[in-house]
Amino acid sequence: MPVSEEILAKKTTAVMPENPRQTDFQLVRVKSTWCRIKKGEAICNSEDKITTSQAKIGKSVSDIGISWTIEAPISFCYKVVETCSLLDPANSTLLFGHIIDPQQLEMAINSEREQRRFIVMDQIVDEYYGSKVRKYFEANNVHYKILSLPTTEETKSMDLVLSILQEVHNFGIDRRKEPIIAIGGGVCLDIVGLAASLYRRRTPYIRVPTTLLAYVDASVGAKNGVNFLQCKNKLGGYTPPVATFLDRSFIQTIPRRHISNGLGEILKMALMKHKGLFDLLKSRGKYMLDTKFQSHNGLVNRGDAALKTTRLAIETMLEELAPNLWEDDLDRLVDFGHLISPELEMKVLPSLMHGEAVNIDMAFMTYVAYERGLLTTEEKADIIQCMKGLELPVWHDDCNVHLIKRALVERLKHCGGQMRMPLPTGLGTAEIFNDISEDTLERAYKLWASECKAAMEEDFLIH
Repeated sequence: MPVSEEILAKKTTAVMPENPRQTDFQLVRVKSTWCRIKKGEAICNSEDKITTSQAKIGKSVSDIGISWTIEAPISFCYKVVETCSLLDPANSTLLFGHIIDPQQLEMAINSEREQRRFIVMDQIVDEYYGSKVRKYFEANNVHYKILSLPTTEETKSMDLVLSILQEVHNFGIDRRKEPIIAIGGGVCLDIVGLAASLYRRRTPYIRVPTTLLAYVDASVGAKNGVNFLQCKNKLGGYTPPVATFLDRSFIQTIPRRHISNGLGEILKMALMKHKGLFDLLKSRGKYMLDTKFQSHNGLVNRGDAALKTTRLAIETMLEELAPNLWEDDLDRLVDFGHLISPELEMKVLPSLMHGEAVNIDMAFMTYVAYERGLLTTEEKADIIQCMKGLELPVWHDDCNVHLIKRALVERLKHCGGQMRMPLPTGLGTAEIFNDISEDTLERAYKLWASECKAAMEEDFLIH
């Protein structure tokens, strides 16, 4: 039986407080005790040290009771540090580079207390660098434990997080002074970040990326997570590391395909924000692939393409992430390439790497932008040609209309009922759109298939 408007109005009126009286308080600590004082009131004179918090409490009193509103700003400070020869025993960055306060740094360096570190390392990275990591900690008289694990999209699960936490518990760490260290690609950094955020509710951790993708993407933000129910990063949180240490020498031991994989995320930032970065990728991309992003001048910038590219990628990424670390604002340019790719990547796992799936998504969205009138024919061709030059796929048979529509429905569910679709509006500029029609998507798909699918099949026959 339907509820009448009169009854509904009465019910609504009955639960709404009338003429609530609002009082706002600030919080101060005298000695060891926090207390409230009304906003605007003078703080009483005291010989004791007084600390004022940025947190606030609002109290609303009405005829139906009292409610409290708590405003507690959460502030994080973390470092992203370029370095060379990170595993040289004479380089103290890995041990003390995360400490920001000069006084605390001096105390840590001069402490007679034994240094202890728990390290999680990807198994393949362990094969290449495990002996150097062990020699580093032994040379610095550090009591350490290395947990070597297979960290792939297939093993990226809560089971692996719990196994890490069990080992952390067995080792025993000081959760304030002994950060957990993650050494590996993006999956390793994601898993360890989640484990650290759960252990004693938040234990500091350090990221050491060893792939190009992790170097410019996973290592510089706050997110961590694992796959769940065949969905990518369905479980996770926002807990940044205390520091990320970037050493490009790790990249020289990864396969060429992995470098192309990382270039996909760099291209994302170029298309969204920086034409200069796009031009650099277009003109020097093959050279950086051939030289595996290595430099002859270390961190001295003398027109070095690899150094300039990684710095621009990181700086443009940080510009987008830092003001929106917890993704309170769902309009995010960094989501370009991430509307369809999670669905595609998980469907064909492990045949596509993350950056490859992202690039296929970006290739399709380039055609969407073209059909919407945001890109010229020349700009569309420039983008696709650049992708091919970076040895990235621009088509995949499994990225069909059905998958695209299913992925966009999921997008609507977790983006507040809006598409929030980032699209390039030129080379290096972009906007967020909520009004892309189904007709535009279908026309884009047909043109994408006719140009990119045919071109990939032709390339396959040639090679």
